[in-house]
Amino acid sequence: MKTIYLAGGCFWGTQRFFDQFPGVISTETGYANGPKENPTYQDVCNDSGHAETVKITYDEAVISTQKLLEYYFMTIDPVSVNQQGHDKGIQYRTGIYYEDASLLPDIRKKYEEEEAKVGEKLAVELMPLENFYPAEEYHQKYLVKNPEGYCHIPRALLELVKAEKKKEE
Repeated sequence: MKTIYLAGGCFWGTQRFFDQFPGVISTETGYANGPKENPTYQDVCNDSGHAETVKITYDEAVISTQKLLEYYFMTIDPVSVNQQGHDKGIQYRTGIYYEDASLLPDIRKKYEEEEAKVGEKLAVELMPLENFYPAEEYHQKYLVKNPEGYCHIPRALLELVKAEKKKEE
């Protein structure tokens, strides 16, 4: 099993998006790479410096790191600074964080491909994970509990796997 941490704006949609893919074993919303230990959602909303992030544990034999990142880049504006959709603030910055340096070649390859595709420097942080604190329980699987909740990710992408299966039928 491998683990990667992806900040893609509001973590509700990012978690819901990645939960649909075969090979994703688990996801957990949380707060990453900020200066304070154990921040609350209120701290994060008041510019604590943490990014809303999803910890993704996956089976690389089923879904590759590069495939996960291909999906990730489908859900974000990679040149937007501290904003995704209507969400604005440092907690909505984008980032790819890792603990396992063996993931870095695959991460860099996909990052550089995306940079070439958009033709400019990405606003997506690419760095080792400094810290990660799980979000409060009500933020876990939020869009499953609250299907009409706001999400910057288009609804069609939240059902991407289902749509692909229908096309195959």
